[in-house]
Amino acid sequence: MAMHLWRRAWNVLRQTPGGPVSGAVTRAQAAVSSTQNPPSVTAAASASRSFAGDAKIAYETPAFKGHKTDVPTTKVETSGKELMGFFRTMFLMRRMEIAADAMYKQKFVRGFCHLYDGQEAVCVGMEAALNEKDCIITSYRDHCTHVGRGGTVYEVFAELMGRKDGCSLGKGGSMHMYNKKGGFFGGNGIVGAQTALGAGLAFAQKYLKVEGVTMAMYGDGAANQGQLFEAMNISALWDLPVIYVCENNHYGMGTAEWRSAKSPCYYKRGDYIPGMQVDGMDCMAVKQAVKFAKAYALKKGPFVLEFDTYRYHGHSMSDPGSTYRTRDEIKAIREGRDCIEKIRRIILKHKVATEKELKEIEKGAKKEVEDALAKAKNAPLPDPPELFTNIFVKSCGALVRLSPIACKRTLYIKIVIHDWLYRCFWSMDMNALEYFILVSLSLAFLYFAEVVVLNCSRMELIARR
Repeated sequence: MAMHLWRRAWNVLRQTPGGPVSGAVTRAQAAVSSTQNPPSVTAAASASRSFAGDAKIAYETPAFKGHKTDVPTTKVETSGKELMGFFRTMFLMRRMEIAADAMYKQKFVRGFCHLYDGQEAVCVGMEAALNEKDCIITSYRDHCTHVGRGGTVYEVFAELMGRKDGCSLGKGGSMHMYNKKGGFFGGNGIVGAQTALGAGLAFAQKYLKVEGVTMAMYGDGAANQGQLFEAMNISALWDLPVIYVCENNHYGMGTAEWRSAKSPCYYKRGDYIPGMQVDGMDCMAVKQAVKFAKAYALKKGPFVLEFDTYRYHGHSMSDPGSTYRTRDEIKAIREGRDCIEKIRRIILKHKVATEKELKEIEKGAKKEVEDALAKAKNAPLPDPPELFTNIFVKSCGALVRLSPIACKRTLYIKIVIHDWLYRCFWSMDMNALEYFILVSLSLAFLYFAEVVVLNCSRMELIARR
């Protein structure tokens, strides 16, 4: 299974035009560039103290724990510009997720929806250490990862509401954000499946001699999946440049880590693969750890990172998040470890900006989210035939892609047959057996009609060639 998945990932990456991940915008500051931000955000950022962007600021991160590896120094340097970028990006992400919560409760969003608020430091700190040659693949908690990879808040909202301007054309929804040009190979709905795909992406990078790594992200709930260990095994055998990133928010759905894992030290789970445990609520610690892991992976192969983080919402919108943990626990994390408040304290301590300037940035980010939401609500839905595009079907022993014309023909046939069955059911006096025979004949006719349509489409494709 894992072998099959990483082969699929390799094929996708190999076919990317202009290189594996050309055009990616991966820096945390670039994720909310001035072209995407309203003037108030940019103006507030530039209104900071003149020395904010240039002055070096010494900072000591929380300690790292290593497994079969040395650990990087905890003494790092940052700048006012970087700190302001961290603050602005994380606050934008936080407001986006809060808005997504409201959208779901108002029934603008249907299906599953998993929010990321609380874990923003992992996404933002990670991006600060990556570049356009690196790839990311993650689980279904993927809204902020899409923004970090250069996507927009509008694309996220449009995708959540199934609009055609969404990052997956409105057909993926919350769990399947995607930005191939940005090196983001999606959120994945199957628990742990992305880890094998991540190995495939790393294989492609090594085969194509791309000086980049793949971040294969998963949660503590997926850490016991067999395919993860299959992927780790082949990655170690082939020295693939992949970093397995465990976002340990301490609850797999509603199950605490101590109830599901005999050994919750996930950074040691690679056994023969070195690993490191990091404070995932500290942007600078995340950045330092990813820089270290990336340098290792490019030279020697896979590495495991465990980020100790926390989600404020429940597992998904159907989970209140308070039945398996106390409200006091959540409150304590918000007050003592919140990643945005931590950056705010550093900015104020070093006088990079004033409280008033930070409030202006917050105000601008809120307006950006509100504007994106209003625009997304008015965005058009995909055309009905679009539901059938990008689907591969077998026809005469060959794989063909359904053309828009074939999609329309098939859709119209299905509508006609459905309408006919509906009329027959209500207008004819039939017993159950007679109606069953009628339905069976209709399905047989539908199958025959689809075969005719697909073969016609195949002939059209051949004629065009």
